[in-house]
Amino acid sequence: MGIEPWTLGSSNVPDYPAPADGVLDNVRFYSRALASDEVQKLYQDEGARIVFWHDPEREFEDALSDLALDDIQLLRLDENPALQVKVRLEQEDADGRYLLYAPFEQPAQEKDWLLDIRLYSASFRADRASILLTELGLNQQAMRPHLAERAKFFASQERLRRLKKLVSPDDGELDLDRKILAVLARADQPEFFNILISIFHTIPDGDPDTSPACRDDIKKYGVEDAFWQLVDNSFGYREEAPTLKNLLIRLLLSDFAQTTHQALPGALQHLVLPRPGTANAVVCLGQWRDSSMRSPSYDALSASVAETVKLNQYLDAFTIESLAEVKTFLLVEKFIASRLRDRVIDTCQAINPDEIHDIASRRQDGYWASDALPSSVDAPRKALHAVYDALLSATDLFALLNQYSEGIASAAAKEMVVDYTGKLFRFDQYYRWFCEAADYAESQDWDILKSLRQRIEEAYGNGYLARLALAWDKPLDEDLLDNWTIEDISNQQQFFDVEVKPVLAQADDRRVFVVISDAFRYEAAEELAGLLNGRYRFEAELVSQLGVLPSYTSLGMAALLPHTSLAYIENGTIQVDGLPCASLEQRRKVLESVDGVAIKAEEFMGMKKDTGRSFIKPYRVVYIYHNKIDAIGDSASTEDHTFEAVRTAIDELSDLVGKIVNSLNGSLVLVTADHGFLFQETPPTLTDKNAIESKPVGTVIARKRYLLGKSLPDNDKAYHGSTTTTAGAAGDMEFWVPKGSNRFHFVGGARFVHGGAMPQEIIVPLIRVRQLKGKTADKTRTTTVGVSVLGSNFKVTTNRHRFKLIQTRAVSERVKPVTLKVAIYEGEQPVTNVETLTFDSASSDMNEWQKIVNLTLESRAYDKQTVYQLVLRDA
Repeated sequence: MGIEPWTLGSSNVPDYPAPADGVLDNVRFYSRALASDEVQKLYQDEGARIVFWHDPEREFEDALSDLALDDIQLLRLDENPALQVKVRLEQEDADGRYLLYAPFEQPAQEKDWLLDIRLYSASFRADRASILLTELGLNQQAMRPHLAERAKFFASQERLRRLKKLVSPDDGELDLDRKILAVLARADQPEFFNILISIFHTIPDGDPDTSPACRDDIKKYGVEDAFWQLVDNSFGYREEAPTLKNLLIRLLLSDFAQTTHQALPGALQHLVLPRPGTANAVVCLGQWRDSSMRSPSYDALSASVAETVKLNQYLDAFTIESLAEVKTFLLVEKFIASRLRDRVIDTCQAINPDEIHDIASRRQDGYWASDALPSSVDAPRKALHAVYDALLSATDLFALLNQYSEGIASAAAKEMVVDYTGKLFRFDQYYRWFCEAADYAESQDWDILKSLRQRIEEAYGNGYLARLALAWDKPLDEDLLDNWTIEDISNQQQFFDVEVKPVLAQADDRRVFVVISDAFRYEAAEELAGLLNGRYRFEAELVSQLGVLPSYTSLGMAALLPHTSLAYIENGTIQVDGLPCASLEQRRKVLESVDGVAIKAEEFMGMKKDTGRSFIKPYRVVYIYHNKIDAIGDSASTEDHTFEAVRTAIDELSDLVGKIVNSLNGSLVLVTADHGFLFQETPPTLTDKNAIESKPVGTVIARKRYLLGKSLPDNDKAYHGSTTTTAGAAGDMEFWVPKGSNRFHFVGGARFVHGGAMPQEIIVPLIRVRQLKGKTADKTRTTTVGVSVLGSNFKVTTNRHRFKLIQTRAVSERVKPVTLKVAIYEGEQPVTNVETLTFDSASSDMNEWQKIVNLTLESRAYDKQTVYQLVLRDA
């Protein structure tokens, strides 16, 4: 009985060394190796004497000389007549072993002169398709013709190597073509969405009218039809002449239609994909936007499509709420931001802050405005995030102003200070935050906040500052100017005696660090204290002091030094215990009396750890002078950067305190200021100028917000007082300060001012920062707020499912917000869109801790036995 024909494809690939580059292609190399190996098996393992090898494609003809045949004789049937072969094999050498190679198909039996020999001999076949079947580990023999059709693709060893990593044993023709597409598109995973995203990503310059880099290869290697079949299977997109541009338009419009809560206009409706395809469009584009490497191409292509379909002509028909979940186009984000700005302006006198916060925070979690998502260099995300920050701050300012719709009630000085340090300072903070965010947005050419700026300036200037000045005028006039003391609040000139001296008296080894930041006002100190309380081993307590009046640098700095007396000399210079104290060296001299030293903040921060420790070792008191806000604000050329300087000051002071505590083992740091300031971005007008036209007789020093002199007369346009009362300074020096926020003149910078008696100028912050140790320190460890999924039934029965998430406690100084990416996964691969949510509620109302996320499932078959996981990942 003859041996059945044997087809190569059932054995493992032997471990042959790879050929040298440029010598043989990968398939030919392994074909030769396997042929030699498998031919030997037929003789050795199966005892064959004669083996027929038909090679009609002549694929192995040039490899015959490489076969390791040992004592096996090779006869070519195209060179030796059949009868001669028959005589040799049966009569002349009936025991010899032969390999009969025929570069043609096996003849029909009735024409086969060697049929009787063939029936008791072995047959061998080694076409390249069979070799590839084995090489790729494919199980289906029926794949051989398909592999043969893809011969051009397999001509590259590198392409074959990459494909082998992706192929599964049971892959069919379309599976294999999909993975060939993954190789050509250089996709990191063979899922079709990933492949499609990779193809779109290679479109040059974000122009959908141009072809992707891999298009020629897709056509060259015969997988273009397979590509469009996969598109049809995934999205239901089929046309007689399909194009990538048209596919892209329909994907984007389908994503838009699926995520909006309002029907698309008829002119766009026909571009929406059929029902199953819309869900897949949402998932595919969601994964594209979530790709840190490929999101820039999404930005460019989506912008091009928005322009192509003239999307801007249709947006006016939509409401903000209907677009709340749409992330498809930047144009939609601009529209929402503009509409939300208008809503803030239109409803400012009866604003609903929860509504604005909900919309703005959701948009900041979205693709275009999230600072937690990947961003290309020219992407608008940071600027758009700032736009929403500005809207949030404006909303809070208007809401707070509405609480004082009847004005700010005047009260005794102590009650007014308590009201300011408890609540009113937020006006200054919200205003600064708004200006800071709006300034950044405008610096990036986002000018949609200009109309809101006008309302904010009016609200802050007339609605707040003017009302605060009226309310503050009463306690100033009635009592405060005459005694300059407030119950339970220390005067600034008492700082050293109240805050430093008692600590030094506790033990000889006690050391106190004093950080004085020029013009660091109360609202900024409140923000800094919050930052410090969020750091491990730090405890920061914010209190206030009653600053000296006039509230200017020389007097404020002198008041903070250790002294027995302060006194003015004739030229208006202030001295401490008879010593000058204007320069750093002069302050060092003053501090010698308490084993102290003075140093500039930049010099201190430049010291390495060992140098810093050596520097402070001889001293019990270290005064560190920081000057960022006043240096920028007190100059006409730079005052418009005042709020940038405040932000920088907060960051630098946080770092400075951190260095003292962490590197120098400072156990007590006192952060304070010489005075505060007033600042508005709108330049003052003549109505802001004090009506006093000339300096009175006896004037020694005249500035924008104060005037010093001897024997000054009273004036109903100014507060008149004595520095002996307001600063404890001898020398019979008197002052005028303009009432309210007015200026005496506009020489130099006119928007940044200090020297007067407004709360922002004379309520001086003091932050007591202590280093905690042991169990007390453990309580200061910061954590991230936890998040849980509400409900117990997580069975998903539709392709769009709502999940309700809730943070587990309120955010605080030591419980930090968290931004999460949420999706359903099968293994490591998302099967839904990936959404971003930030949990940052500090409210005590648990209802405000909840957020809803809508996830769209990829439209395909799902295995009920497979575990699909809802995954929340820190962004």
